[in-house]
Amino acid sequence: MHRRPLLRPGSLLALLLLAGAVVANLPAIRPVPHVDLARFMGTWYLVGGIPTAFERDAWNAVETYTLRKDGSIRTTLTFNQGRANGPRKHIEAPARVRPGTNNAVWDVRVFGPVKAQYVVAWLRDDYSLMVVARDTRDYAWVFSRSKQVSVDDLEHARQQLRGWGYNVDKWRRVPHTATLTAND
Repeated sequence: MHRRPLLRPGSLLALLLLAGAVVANLPAIRPVPHVDLARFMGTWYLVGGIPTAFERDAWNAVETYTLRKDGSIRTTLTFNQGRANGPRKHIEAPARVRPGTNNAVWDVRVFGPVKAQYVVAWLRDDYSLMVVARDTRDYAWVFSRSKQVSVDDLEHARQQLRGWGYNVDKWRRVPHTATLTAND
């Protein structure tokens, strides 16, 4: 018995183009009006979001931002891979604030010349919780100054993402154990 493929060769390309067009029709993610970089720098716990392949099974994820003398920002992500006591991973990526964005939109160099957009889309007034998003609606991150975040705060962040056009079915809460600190 001969089975027909679910998609013809050109169909996959058409679907990808259509998906891109749908995202292209969405408005750009609006950044917060201003980010005070001095207050923003330091340790943030990654507590949820729509992860990249690198973060998909992260535990105890901590992002640290350090402002350099040249105005660039060093971003450092550390986490345990796969489980609370899994191997510790460390990813560094330099970032630059996009001019004219009041420090709320960054370009993060992922590898080589490839840069990723980083939009501070929601930031609590006391700089204790934030949501980082992207116009492409592929990845998003919820960061807190504390490992412990209320269910209400996480749900608020999830609803923000939904309102911006994200597929929140991809949402993942990042678990944190009580024994690790930001310096681990």
